[in-house]
Amino acid sequence: MRKLALILMILLLVQFVGGCVQNTGMESSEIQIETIKVIDSDGREVEVPKEVERIATLFSVSGHVVTLLGKGENIVAVGGGLQRDLLLLEICPTIKDAYVPKVSGDVNGEELAKSRPDVALVDRDIVSSRGETEVYDKLGIPYLVVDFNSIEDQQNMVSMVGKVVGAEEKAAEYIQYYNESIEMVYDRVKNIPEDNKLRVYHSTKEATRTTPAGSLPVEWLKKAGGISVSATQDLRLVGNNHYTTIEQILLWDPDVIFVNDDGIDEYIMNHDHWKNLKAVQEEKVYLLPNGVSRWGHPNSIETPLVIIWAAKTLYPDYFQDIDMVDVTKKFYNNFFNYHLTDEQVQQLLSGKNMRTQKE
Repeated sequence: MRKLALILMILLLVQFVGGCVQNTGMESSEIQIETIKVIDSDGREVEVPKEVERIATLFSVSGHVVTLLGKGENIVAVGGGLQRDLLLLEICPTIKDAYVPKVSGDVNGEELAKSRPDVALVDRDIVSSRGETEVYDKLGIPYLVVDFNSIEDQQNMVSMVGKVVGAEEKAAEYIQYYNESIEMVYDRVKNIPEDNKLRVYHSTKEATRTTPAGSLPVEWLKKAGGISVSATQDLRLVGNNHYTTIEQILLWDPDVIFVNDDGIDEYIMNHDHWKNLKAVQEEKVYLLPNGVSRWGHPNSIETPLVIIWAAKTLYPDYFQDIDMVDVTKKFYNNFFNYHLTDEQVQQLLSGKNMRTQKE
């Protein structure tokens, strides 16, 4: 009897221990996070959670893209500039309350940790800052570089972000619209003789700051049928920005001037140094529209819209049937799920008072 009782006790103990081991294995599988691998804009292969719920968009354009893809409410941390875009805050008010771990300089690790992001979207400069990459590594936050200098790069970037946030179908829709817009414009401007194409000076943020050859703005302007005067000339590089001089602009004497910062258009129109330019005398100095971002800016996600707008502005006779109010309303409705009022559209197309000033 004692032997039988001992055997029964041993069998019960083995069953109990086996059950505990089995349960422990189940709990371990439950807490394991499924991941996917994504190639970022710097060519890095990054492992990220398959289900991303909390996103740090520390490069402004990444916040625009995430919102365009319908995931704006998942943004928990931003770079300071994103909260200056007034239309974006109308579309996605929760961005106002996001943590701001990066305004300028390196990221604030303590502030970033508070936001508990699953992933961070950052600009290319981070990869050259060992101190900043260490912050992400220590916190265990996977980070992906968001960068582009061409239409192809921009589309690839949107596709990449779409994969990260689980919105690949929406990203594909945007890219399709982008390509259809280019094709529509090309079909209308392709037969304009090269000698008849208008020469354009594009000012970005400052009157003599402009866009170099090989940049996205030079490419989209070409798609719109324009010729960038600055793409033919060596420019002065200051930091990451390119500058020319008023003397060189006078030599170029462009047919049209596009500016992307509110107030620069008035400065150019009214300053004595610019008064002899053909574009000034013919009042062909245009402030680019400003929506979620400045249309046509090197980091703008509204490139398809600026191609249509620029082509219509340069060659109105070829685009008499294109209503920019209608085009604009449809874009923000389809991609941002936001219904612009007539008043909002007019202000957006004017380019004025769409961003708050830096503090």
